[in-house]
Amino acid sequence: MDSVQSAPILNAPTLSAPERARALQPLLDRDGPEIDRRRELTPDVVEALIAQDMLRLLLPRSLGGQELPLIDFCEAVEAIAWADASTAWFVNQSNVSSATSAAAMPHEAALATFGSPGVGLAWGARHGASRAIRVEGGYRLTGTWSFASGGRHSTWMGAHSAVQNPDGTPHLRYGRPDDRSFVFRRSEARIVDDWFVLGLRGTGSDTYTVENLFVPDAMAPARDALQERRETGPIYTIGSTLLYASGFCSVTIGLARRLLEAYVDLARGKHSRASINSMASNNAIQREIALLDARLSAARAFLHAEVRANYDAASTGTLDIDRRMRLRLATTHGMNEASDVAIAAYRAAGTTAILDSAPFERRFRDAMSASQHLQGMMGHVEMVGRHILGVENKLQNI
Repeated sequence: MDSVQSAPILNAPTLSAPERARALQPLLDRDGPEIDRRRELTPDVVEALIAQDMLRLLLPRSLGGQELPLIDFCEAVEAIAWADASTAWFVNQSNVSSATSAAAMPHEAALATFGSPGVGLAWGARHGASRAIRVEGGYRLTGTWSFASGGRHSTWMGAHSAVQNPDGTPHLRYGRPDDRSFVFRRSEARIVDDWFVLGLRGTGSDTYTVENLFVPDAMAPARDALQERRETGPIYTIGSTLLYASGFCSVTIGLARRLLEAYVDLARGKHSRASINSMASNNAIQREIALLDARLSAARAFLHAEVRANYDAASTGTLDIDRRMRLRLATTHGMNEASDVAIAAYRAAGTTAILDSAPFERRFRDAMSASQHLQGMMGHVEMVGRHILGVENKLQNI
């Protein structure tokens, strides 16, 4: 193992978030295989993320966060993913979860929870089998959740649940069923080490359970309810769903770019056993590499254009459903294009791709795992198609 050191603490006002993310790349390259083996980030990587203030990129400035423009956040996540996708996945998940929760919590509670640069927040996907009983001063929460990405490095865990009255009936608020995100200390949950998966192993996305846990009102935000949003910046106007989508799309684009670059490097110096010519002199390979580059670049450009447009619209109070649908299309399209590029690069590498010592195998597993995420599912594209056609959209997951 080489002598790459943990990234030093850098002066945040001097360097942009993407620049600080790129400063992490040598360390992430070094520790990537160990992250995969451990199924969690290495201590050096966690220390470096905190030193570079990478867990407060979207947190409100009122809480000591950076409250970055969304395009800067996407570029930072992409740069991290270029080196290690699990780290980037954690950075996106924790930042969006923390920032959108904090924006809907009372200021003092949010500051006490997220004010430190190294706390992090992890939670699993919402489902219908949990219980959050409304009681005086808060809620009694019971349930089991999976896919808590980065939970092994987070002080805080969270869970989403519909709220019930003590008699079991749905609790209503703002004229609709009450649905909340509950934030509690990791030490209050029972963690099950069950993250044995194909790729993105370093996220350590374990399952966790709480039983009859009291969560006070201040720690139970309705993070996407306009009535409870304390912060008014454009990030919080865009909301959690599209923030997650933009970040996860950036993960897949950074990962696919690294695999494509590995393919290019291989083609420059390798001869195929099926040909007397080098790969670089093969017209079919020349054409494929150019087209893959075009596809990935176009997907990235579409994402960035819609990220900027949504952020600008949110800044001026003009963000509407049409603009939001465009970002949903860009993120889903981008994730699928990136998956296709990753597959093509892996297949083109031949038997070299399966070697642990080559740069393909681990990243291909990460790319295939990322491709299975809800944010990349074609149902989102169908939803946008219905919107374009003027057909009723009963579920608008934006």
